[in-house]
Amino acid sequence: MRYTVFLFVMMLLSCNGQKKYHTNEVEEKIAATKSDKLKGILEYHKKLNDEYKDAKTSPLPNKYRKDFEGLDFFEPDTNYVVKARLELALGATPFLMPTTTNQNQEYKLYGRLFFKLNGKDLQLEVYQNQQLIKQEKYKDHLFLPFLDNTNGKETYGGGRYIELSEPDEDFIMVDFNRAYNPYCAYSKKYSCPVVPLVNTLDTEVRAGVKAFNKEH
Repeated sequence: MRYTVFLFVMMLLSCNGQKKYHTNEVEEKIAATKSDKLKGILEYHKKLNDEYKDAKTSPLPNKYRKDFEGLDFFEPDTNYVVKARLELALGATPFLMPTTTNQNQEYKLYGRLFFKLNGKDLQLEVYQNQQLIKQEKYKDHLFLPFLDNTNGKETYGGGRYIELSEPDEDFIMVDFNRAYNPYCAYSKKYSCPVVPLVNTLDTEVRAGVKAFNKEH
């Protein structure tokens, strides 16, 4: 089960006009592509679709899940797979990251990522959930929330998340094709970390999951 399922279940309180490709189309694309990078992106998209269809792992309310055919993704684009230099935040202290409810979570700044995207030099902060990393399974988990210039248009207004792992070197490969929506984009019953404004990218990230259209 993915980290997001665990995190947001624990935090519970108690389309645009473009055609989207569905699970069967993702499978066809996986079979057709000869690029390992593209295949990895497509396989991740299929995995997300499978999870959102499954009542045990889906954040979708039943009224949306019963007719769910697949998330709306941007077409896979390897230009959005970047090698980011990691600068560790040595000595950083834990802090409470605000959420969409009063269920604030304790995080710590792990480091800063420096990279080039769409011809611009950019940077993002990456964090660790202090409760989650106590579990062996998630001990090296990193949380990368971000905002960009597609928010409120093609993508969810509150920004998106990417999951990473602690690297063995001084860089991390960041694949924006793996950007997904907070669960509160699908239902208000979830409590989601609010993306820090420092993680606002002055560019369009046209990769990953698009905004959820509840009318389709």
